[in-house]
Amino acid sequence: MARTEAKSRRKGRSLREDRSLRRRVAFRTPRRTFLVFCEGTKTEPDYIESLRQEPAVRDLASVAIRMEASGAVPLTLVNAAAEARARSLRGQGEVDEVWCLFDVEQPKHHPDLDKAIERARGSDVRLAISNPCFELWLALHFQDRTAWLSTNAAEKLRRKHDGGEGKGLKGALYMPRRSDAAQRARSLTEKHEGDATIFPHDNPSSGMYRFLAAVESTE
Repeated sequence: MARTEAKSRRKGRSLREDRSLRRRVAFRTPRRTFLVFCEGTKTEPDYIESLRQEPAVRDLASVAIRMEASGAVPLTLVNAAAEARARSLRGQGEVDEVWCLFDVEQPKHHPDLDKAIERARGSDVRLAISNPCFELWLALHFQDRTAWLSTNAAEKLRRKHDGGEGKGLKGALYMPRRSDAAQRARSLTEKHEGDATIFPHDNPSSGMYRFLAAVESTE
């Protein structure tokens, strides 16, 4: 009699545990895949890899990194991203969003920036443009910046905060500060909009906060 009751209780627990497991599986947020094309071959990939490993991102998104050869200009990068997006839409890959990360550069801009943006808009490729460069986005993890700066100045500003000599970075230094960087970058966008300053004259600015929001989104 006792053995029968114990067996019944164990069976009841198993059924409850099974239902609980099914509920957990059913409500788990589906993983989303992002294909990211980076202009840089070290700093940007290091940052994205650190972001991909963050607990808040790791279980929500699968971030694939694809890099063009060093020195690729924005239009070349966007063309490659557009082709990848087209292949995905034809069912040759499971990619939810395709992103391009590139710089404007100052004082001499990259060529064909307007063509790159136009191609991206017509190809369902999303952009995170930093003006003058990605190092501005890194600097925004530590401080506000509203005054115009050159590419060299942005690189020096970044090195002042993290002490880095090369192109790589230590993600552990940046990840805890990324929400602050996003807020500062968003404020810069709002300031430029309020001043009616249009691209590529919106220096300093960075669209990386949009990429961050997309990757961290739970919707």
